[in-house]
Amino acid sequence: MVATNVKAETISLMEKRSFIESEMNAIISRLTQPGAPGISGNLLDFEGFPRTDIDIPAIRAERRRLTELRNDHKEITEKIDQNIQILHSARLENKSSPFKNSGNDDGSDTQTSSTVDAVASTLSQNVLLRHSPNSMDVDVLVSRPFAMVDEISDASPAAADGLQLGDQILKFGNVEAGDNLLQRLSSEAQSNQGHSVPVAIMRQGTVINLTVTPRTWQGRGLLGCHFRIL
Repeated sequence: MVATNVKAETISLMEKRSFIESEMNAIISRLTQPGAPGISGNLLDFEGFPRTDIDIPAIRAERRRLTELRNDHKEITEKIDQNIQILHSARLENKSSPFKNSGNDDGSDTQTSSTVDAVASTLSQNVLLRHSPNSMDVDVLVSRPFAMVDEISDASPAAADGLQLGDQILKFGNVEAGDNLLQRLSSEAQSNQGHSVPVAIMRQGTVINLTVTPRTWQGRGLLGCHFRIL
């Protein structure tokens, strides 16, 4: 059955994406450890010479690999989104069909509809995180993240409120996607200083709902973290 095949393919893609995210997080951790240049930091010293305290070829290789993984992650996520739409469309089609169960003594239509419902429902449990009205009053469907936390300071508001290095941002307040994302993220934080901002993130394949409160602290900025646009 088409729905069963789509479900199997999607679960396989989700597992593959989880492995990709684990490798991405490991690379980010190595690149951002103390003394390392970060994901995009300069590999030259203040005089313009190659830094001697780091393994530049290894760092360049890690950065290239991270770029490859990001591209793979984007493609897989888009395919997962397509499959989810197929499954939900199949479920709605079977429920709304006026000919369902008519003229079939063997109950094949009922079995088809039940299987589609079960497939879509099972998959939805893997990719949907339903929030209570007290948090984010929406259902967050796994979609392509638009930013990643590539730097975060200890004891910063972001860290204290639950954000972690490598978290991928699906929604930050009213910011979800589009143009001028860094500027919009900054504006969203500034306009909500001292107020909780709902944030939906993806962490190792799991969608998590957090609230972050932009506020002044000992360090720079209102969050103490840096977002890299994907």
